[in-house]
Amino acid sequence: MSENTGISEYIGHHLTNWRVGEGFWAIHADSLAVSVILGSIFCWVFWMVARKATAGVPGGLQTFVELMVEFIDGLVKDTYPGKNPLVAPLALTIFVWVFLMNLMDLVPIDLAPETMHALGWDYFKILPTVNLNITFGLSLSVLGLIIVFSFMYKGPGGYLKEILFHPFDHWALVPFNMVLNIVELLAKPISLSLRLFGNLYAAELIFVLIAAMTLAYGVLEVFTSVGGIFLLIGQIILATIWAIFHILVVPLQAFIFMMLTIVYLSMAAEHH
Repeated sequence: MSENTGISEYIGHHLTNWRVGEGFWAIHADSLAVSVILGSIFCWVFWMVARKATAGVPGGLQTFVELMVEFIDGLVKDTYPGKNPLVAPLALTIFVWVFLMNLMDLVPIDLAPETMHALGWDYFKILPTVNLNITFGLSLSVLGLIIVFSFMYKGPGGYLKEILFHPFDHWALVPFNMVLNIVELLAKPISLSLRLFGNLYAAELIFVLIAAMTLAYGVLEVFTSVGGIFLLIGQIILATIWAIFHILVVPLQAFIFMMLTIVYLSMAAEHH
């Protein structure tokens, strides 16, 4: 019973945010701080490369940034109808920022909590996308852009007509069209946020469970007992396999979030 309690506490500790404040207005300071720091690093690196870009033979970092920009720009041209100066930079920002936040899942599971505990913080989650507030905040921004794009390209009257008379162009079905379109509109940010959150939360939980395999043993007992050694070897193998697999998940989830954003904005810009 004590072993199960220790494992439960260990898992709960790693899945608990550093909270500032109480109730509805409480802030998850760890997720907010890590996401802002990663976003600042992204902006600084790309600004530095753009500032020092040369027309001659580019360096490794400039080559990487140029490839990223060209890749995202090509995707936007193939997916988004027409031209809009906001879509490609937005897609690039979403992909790199979400990728960097997801990449924090590959940091050793105990490194950040133990380091911050030594500095005086009881809880610290270094992976922002495991926090539903972060993923839902990103998706709400996308929802706002969908509405703005709909007004820009269709006008207030055109957008209202689409809500009232699409997909069924008849006055008797206006209430049904309204419910259908509102549900469709709200489903976009919800699906965006839950997809990203769910995938990263599951991956993080598996890392925590793998790390808890040797929790019943002390530091010395792991290396001096047969059971501890076997569990340690299994732990290392499982963690390595899962980390290699997760290397594919990290960019994939960022790519899906970016592509769905482009698709949603392209749908907002199209006339039915």
